[in-house]
Amino acid sequence: MLNPFQPIKKIEVQRFASMPPKFRKRRRTAWSDPNRQGAAVDSFLEGPSFDRQGNLWCVDIPFGRIFRIDPKGEWDLVTQYDGWPNGLKFHRDGRAFVCDYRRGLVALHPKTGKVEEVLGTAFSESFKGLNDLHFADNGDLYFTDQGQSGIGDPTGRVWRLRANGELQKLVANAPSPNGITVNKKNSQVYVAVTRSQQIWRLPLMAGGTPSKTGVAINLSGGHAGPDGIEMDDEDGLVVCHLGVGIWRFDSNCLPTHLVHAGKEHRLMTNVAFRGKTLYITDSANGEILMAEMPVAGKKMFSMR
Repeated sequence: MLNPFQPIKKIEVQRFASMPPKFRKRRRTAWSDPNRQGAAVDSFLEGPSFDRQGNLWCVDIPFGRIFRIDPKGEWDLVTQYDGWPNGLKFHRDGRAFVCDYRRGLVALHPKTGKVEEVLGTAFSESFKGLNDLHFADNGDLYFTDQGQSGIGDPTGRVWRLRANGELQKLVANAPSPNGITVNKKNSQVYVAVTRSQQIWRLPLMAGGTPSKTGVAINLSGGHAGPDGIEMDDEDGLVVCHLGVGIWRFDSNCLPTHLVHAGKEHRLMTNVAFRGKTLYITDSANGEILMAEMPVAGKKMFSMR
């Protein structure tokens, strides 16, 4: 129903799992000083993604940790390394590809915990600071290079690493590109551009060249802008809007639902679908939340 005036349906959240106390030690870090305004943190969760066994994986940016959470909510520290991992998605070969703010694009071997470099630079130039990523069905990897870009420095980039190894720059003028995903036909790329409060849409021509990039959604309010995003099985777009909640927009980019956390202080930064259940990183509290959505998530590359 393409009615721009339809009432927004609210969806409540439930707690799925909280980081165990043994993994928490609140302190300031080199990451949290500039990115959390000098606040002491015990974690900052991001990058939720499911493996084929139904385990939920997530990263802890300031402490370079990657966790596996089983279906019962039990946490296992898979690895801790010298990096700032952010987005995480699984490749068909079983490796987890990670956008690391400090080290570039890396891959984690889930069984051994070994982290290896995939792409440390772009044509020998350092990345600004990678954020999030998404695999298309043909194996092409789209990822955002956010760094500290914003309205006053609109130099954030969007890259594509083709399945044949070719690196391509798709966008070079985004004020803080963050979450990224593609539609079901893999014909449009969506990018959350945090500091301009927008979702950009990059239509792809037959050969994959972006054409007529534009704004699909304008947001307002909150204390930042859009963060993690994901598509559902009806080409609806789920958008984490910092300080507001999680919007669900239909295929015409009109809002239908809002996931909210009531009066509790939540920082819902990123999402992963398992069926109709949406799993959400609450970065401020070191927790994973759940919400029942009206439509199941789009099937991911690693599950096809």
